[in-house]
Amino acid sequence: MNFNELSIIQPILKAIEEEGYTTPTPIQEQAIPKVLNGHDLLGCAQTGTGKTAAFSIPILQLIGAHGEQTGKRKIKSLILTPTRELAIQIGESLRAYGRHMKLRSTVIFGGVNQNPQVNQLQQGVDILVATPGRLLDLMMQGYISLKDLEIFVLDEADRMLDMGFIHDVNKVIRALPNDRQNLFFSATMAPEIMKLAASILRDPIKVEVTPISTTAEIIGQSLYFVDKNNKPNLLFDVLNEQTAQSVLVFTRTKHGADRVATHFVITKRKPI
Repeated sequence: MNFNELSIIQPILKAIEEEGYTTPTPIQEQAIPKVLNGHDLLGCAQTGTGKTAAFSIPILQLIGAHGEQTGKRKIKSLILTPTRELAIQIGESLRAYGRHMKLRSTVIFGGVNQNPQVNQLQQGVDILVATPGRLLDLMMQGYISLKDLEIFVLDEADRMLDMGFIHDVNKVIRALPNDRQNLFFSATMAPEIMKLAASILRDPIKVEVTPISTTAEIIGQSLYFVDKNNKPNLLFDVLNEQTAQSVLVFTRTKHGADRVATHFVITKRKPI
């Protein structure tokens, strides 16, 4: 299948071609027609599957179908994402695929001076890409209104939960108009994610491009039941039994990683 078989308008097709793409990825092939038809979407897709284009392309087409707004542009689509890096990437995709359209998008995130972002917002924006904290901050200051929103995207929902943004996400959702299209993307579908999705989506179509929670067949897996206080000691015992020259240890939070590293120093064991 080619992109020109997905009912995409010519200005976007031209931009896609200029980017060097001809064949959609599985998530794009499945999601784009559903979004263009106005359905809510539940997408299970990991980073690197092309999901950014899977929602960016139809959003550009749907918002562009209204024609150029008269007066100050109002935010018609909000894409909420957990990190500034991902927000910037999405913003770049919107500009690339929408280069032949008269739509304006901007990206806002924390950790930088807000004034340049406020200036762009005051000029009018059709599509806003944002991280939760900066979005809520500028909403509280009166720089952002979402009352005209038509399409809401929650990207990487599982990372939102892992990073502790669930309360901020719920605050944003409460500020959205009821009559809107919702697109929800997550790499995993744990019970907490499904509960969040159910609170946002209305009769969604599910698109899944990889089996949920799969691992490579060559990876051996073991499960140890241990109380929290004994986790570090068990970890070190397990590592001492291994012959690997390097080991990657995942923790739930950054602070957890710091505690593990500190425990290595206290016990005079060399981190691997």
